[in-house]
Amino acid sequence: MTKNKLSSSIQLFSGVLILGLANSASALQIETDEARIDIYGYARLNASYDINEDISRSSGTRSGDFSQINTGAAENSEASGYFGADAVQSRLGVRTSLANGVMVNIEGDFRGGTNGGQLRLRHAYGQYGNWLMGRTWSNYNSFVGNTSVLEMDGVAGNAGLYNRTAQVRYIQGNFTFAAESPKPKILDQTTKNGLPTLTARYENKAGALKFSSAALIQEVGYDTGINDDSAIGFAVFGAAKFQVTDTLSIQGNVNYTDGANSYLWRSGTNYYGEDAYLKGNNVETIVGYSANLGTTIKVGPGSLSAVYGMTTMDWDDAQDDGLAVGNQHERNTNAFLTYKWAPIKSVVFGVEYGRYEVKKINGDEGDANRLMFAAQYNF
Repeated sequence: MTKNKLSSSIQLFSGVLILGLANSASALQIETDEARIDIYGYARLNASYDINEDISRSSGTRSGDFSQINTGAAENSEASGYFGADAVQSRLGVRTSLANGVMVNIEGDFRGGTNGGQLRLRHAYGQYGNWLMGRTWSNYNSFVGNTSVLEMDGVAGNAGLYNRTAQVRYIQGNFTFAAESPKPKILDQTTKNGLPTLTARYENKAGALKFSSAALIQEVGYDTGINDDSAIGFAVFGAAKFQVTDTLSIQGNVNYTDGANSYLWRSGTNYYGEDAYLKGNNVETIVGYSANLGTTIKVGPGSLSAVYGMTTMDWDDAQDDGLAVGNQHERNTNAFLTYKWAPIKSVVFGVEYGRYEVKKINGDEGDANRLMFAAQYNF
């Protein structure tokens, strides 16, 4: 390229860049004849004060961890009053749309590593036409019925796999179908990933009502080279949001699983529970269910949300079969009261009260209360 052409190209690039800064919802948008590149993300501070024991997740974001809640006699002599803050939820992403219809999205945050602070891959996928391939939110997931909270790990009973996973997805109108990386879990046994998890979802709206429903099937099995067995697990969920007025909404989710608690959010000790256990050499599936219900109302310069969620796993059959499961979590519940407001464009503040409760199979119970503050600067 000649010097004059190079100079002209730089001037053109600068003009497009400045235009993107001025007019795009993203802080940075670059356009060429062949592509549009959006660079987006946010910087975020999360701060929490644990009124009782410290239940903050070690990997950062100050999220509450059910496994850290004291239960039984430990409730009587616990240390209390813990403060902490971090910025590991901060996020950076690049989305490229090519002239031929291909879209590529790569996004990360800094929740990686044992204590957070390392770059972690969130999304890395491409889409062309009806096909999406790569890592992104599971097809067995919906945000329709979720109530917005400051807690990054969300509410017990949110719909489906509240996480991202590698997949091949086909999109046809309001229906989506996917083959996804499997996530089976058998109590005290290494599982064998023999087949992909198959998921299907339908999402739509009618007037003031938005709704979503999904189902999945997965293989839950093991193979030691000497003994092996497998079972088919399944799960379904329903999610809905009703906009009562311009200022008030009610939303919620319902989940049922049988051999698929690895898709039951906030089950088990914190995130996902076991799908099955072994009775001798045979795989026996475990049933789980969950739900949450919330409401959001505009108040003053922001919005006030209240939500309650619970997740339950049925360990009765495992107990009857003689397994020592007394220390397993039978029920996890949490509730939040959250107020968010935007003092200026691209800046959001929030304050929140959260309560967590755990009940174990052996009857031991525990609870924890905490306060949270967040400041998010979007670009």
